[in-house]
Amino acid sequence: MKRKICIVTGTRAEYGLLYWLMKEIEADSELELQIVATGMHLSPEFGLTYKEIEKEFKIDKKIEMLLSSDTAIGISKSMGLAQISFAEAYNEIKPDIVVVLGDRYEIFSAVSAAMISRIPIVHLHGGETTEGAFDEAIRHSITKMSHLHFTATEEYKNRVIQLGEHPNRVFNVGGMGIENIKRLKLLSKDEFEKSINFKLNKKTILVTFHPVTLETSTAKEQFQELLDAIDELEDTNIIFTKANSDTDGRIINLMIDEYVAKNYKKSIAFTSLGQLRYLSALQFVDAMVGNSSSGLVEAPSFKIGTINIGDRQKGRIKAESVIDCQPNKNSILEAFKKLYSKDFKNILNKTINPYGDGCASKRIIQELKRTDLDNLLKKSFYDLKV
Repeated sequence: MKRKICIVTGTRAEYGLLYWLMKEIEADSELELQIVATGMHLSPEFGLTYKEIEKEFKIDKKIEMLLSSDTAIGISKSMGLAQISFAEAYNEIKPDIVVVLGDRYEIFSAVSAAMISRIPIVHLHGGETTEGAFDEAIRHSITKMSHLHFTATEEYKNRVIQLGEHPNRVFNVGGMGIENIKRLKLLSKDEFEKSINFKLNKKTILVTFHPVTLETSTAKEQFQELLDAIDELEDTNIIFTKANSDTDGRIINLMIDEYVAKNYKKSIAFTSLGQLRYLSALQFVDAMVGNSSSGLVEAPSFKIGTINIGDRQKGRIKAESVIDCQPNKNSILEAFKKLYSKDFKNILNKTINPYGDGCASKRIIQELKRTDLDNLLKKSFYDLKV
């Protein structure tokens, strides 16, 4: 009898990271792939990206949970609604294992329901730190509710063990994003420009900026500082990808729309570029600018710079190609000055991505197939020897 592996996905970026694992599960004769799509995938505001999933896979369950609010109260209510719906979904499709990635609030709800339903949970990309976002607490909470762990680096593996997880249940497989870069056939420059109906300039940057969720009402102020800095750049085109459904995300998206309307000759915005166009863009831009984890995990593989603004990604392992700066105009402009300097270009040529070799999915599949599920639910706390 096939082992049913249920993948939960709530965002475009996360689906992109899970894509090859889903393909490997689907192709394995011993495994049955189940997919639950939720969160931003089902929202018109965020591009109805479940349709992208359906081009490749069958979705077993769609769980509506996003309310038309990105306030703290609205997100908490969305989490509650999600947990109710996940409990019902698991009861219906009866997965043997639930697989989740990362640290978003909809994933916390999915994992909480699976834990109560006594379904073994596999967590990808645990042990990481993002001190500026409440994702930090959610990620570590998911780790404690999970039973198998697949991390992106050895340091993150050690941190999961530090949280009390037994070493024989924690595996360093590398970052999921590197696999996409290795296995996808990316677009040429001409193909990419045609796909977005926008020409690249002498200089081009890709901007993705999300709210720093542990700060109160800073999204508008910080993003305006970034826009003010961008206005100082010469011969530069800007490709924006919009913010997630985090607290105050709509403020950023409205500001992007207003900026592009005024600067349509040099800028363009997308709710979702999709994994192929997004990674293709990284081939041709000078830098990934903002505070997205992709600037740390994927961008270094393309030997381009990352201007990492503020504290959202504080604590993550970073390549030498990452330039940290404060969320104010002067600091951001200094970062751009460094980006285009001769010394930094020499650094880029020697950049090594610290997130592995791009073979994560096959390693995960091996463990999913051979793990004994009968004794997986009961965990003992692993104490480090001091």
